[in-house]
Amino acid sequence: MCEANAYLIKGQEEKLIMEAVDTVKPEGDGIKLENIFGDQKFIKGCIYSLSLVDHKIYLKEQESLG
Repeated sequence: MCEANAYLIKGQEEKLIMEAVDTVKPEGDGIKLENIFGDQKFIKGCIYSLSLVDHKIYLKEQESLG
């Protein structure tokens, strides 16, 4: 299986936000995730890094200004 788990990076911590992700699409000012079950999630931010061997997607939320 080629799905990955998506994690949100906050400071030094990583939080699992979605398992079995198979689609990652840039959309507006964020990233849309969809898993093999059809669940969808939108994160206002960007891809921080990918670990393809470990099947992990790391995302970082957009920091608000001011």
